[in-house]
Amino acid sequence: MDCGAHKLYHVHGLDSRQYLDQFYSENGKIIFGEDTLIFPIKNLKETFSLGHIKGDILIDLSKGSLIHHLYSACEFFKHLIVLKIQDRCILELKRWVDTRTGAFDWCHAAQLHVDLEGNSHQLEDKEKKVRSALQHVVKCNLNKENITEPIDLPPADCIVTAVLLDAISKDQDDYVRYFRKFSKLLKPGGHLILFGVIDATYYTVGGHKFHYFRYDVAFARKVLVGEGFTIDFCEVKKRSNVSDLSDYKGIIFIVAHKEK
Repeated sequence: MDCGAHKLYHVHGLDSRQYLDQFYSENGKIIFGEDTLIFPIKNLKETFSLGHIKGDILIDLSKGSLIHHLYSACEFFKHLIVLKIQDRCILELKRWVDTRTGAFDWCHAAQLHVDLEGNSHQLEDKEKKVRSALQHVVKCNLNKENITEPIDLPPADCIVTAVLLDAISKDQDDYVRYFRKFSKLLKPGGHLILFGVIDATYYTVGGHKFHYFRYDVAFARKVLVGEGFTIDFCEVKKRSNVSDLSDYKGIIFIVAHKEK
């Protein structure tokens, strides 16, 4: 697919803070909350509460400096390892982990988690728990066969990837190639949790249009099965807002496990 004039996330980079402010902030201008916050948080809470996805290591491969999807995970994994392509995203993430001045405020996401868990009084404990678990932020290189080279990570019990494949894949072959690299980080029998945007071609950050690879639910399912995964759960949410900041039609949430 020709990306035209649209920028590529992993090639041109983006302002990670502006991305958070536009799509994940709790300020009055945010219109994507139901899709980008409530839907994933609700599904993650329900998924992890089943109790069969747990272990020592969870690896996160997601776009920007997102952490809202890791609040539930920290209850079931000892170590959260976050892989990032851009130094800017690493700095933004570490600013939050270290509670530095000017860090993005994720309190609204944490509040959603504790409210769903029926523990509204444990907001501060939830944030501390995530910060404690999230001590490994590693830069990765998508051009390498081992994307964490020269570091060899131990195989993960679970991989979470949110909207990253959509942003870095130019076409179907790219999507499969990158997915295969991500899959190599997961142990046999391990679980994959994937979030994506359906039928999207672009998103806008700071006035710049960035490329999204356009695909549908059937394609996503076909890739996972073709790469040796069994799909345990799949849900698609229709878009619930109107905005020209992105043209996605829906959000996909998939839970799968890697066959042994």
